Amino acid sequence: MASQPAIAASSWWLEGIQKWYYSASGFNKVGLMRDNTIHVNEDVEEAIRRLPENLYNNRVFCIKRALDLSMRQQILPKEQWTKYEKDKFYLEPYLKEVIRERREEWAKKLSWNQSVDASVLSILIMLVKLEMHNLKPSGFQIYK
Repeated sequence: MASQPAIAASSWWLEGIQKWYYSASGFNKVGLMRDNTIHVNEDVEEAIRRLPENLYNNRVFCIKRALDLSMRQQILPKEQWTKYEKDKFYLEPYLKEVIRERREEWAKKLSWNQSVDASVLSILIMLVKLEMHNLKPSGFQIYK
């Protein structure tokens, strides 16, 4: 029971550091959220494509406004900054779904490839054995 206050104190301390880092990063000063700053790859592009229209439009608006402010070398008034408590991971559920689907797709391909690899391997072994005995299999040409 004595460890509970230490855990509570450490989580309070950790949240304080997270809030400080969030403010120090600067993207909130131009109205961006964390998910607006994520590096875009194929999975993120697909997750963005799956966003509902209102979330997609909000994302585009925030990014355009941030680009405009950046071009003018300005920031929003402090009351318009994105607050740590109000920032949410709106892209995360869609991104997790895309990653899960991609993993399932690769698992299917891998299981199919393993069965194909076994048959291909048996054919290669047969060809090597025939080559060792200087026999030419019918229907195949072995180039040297």
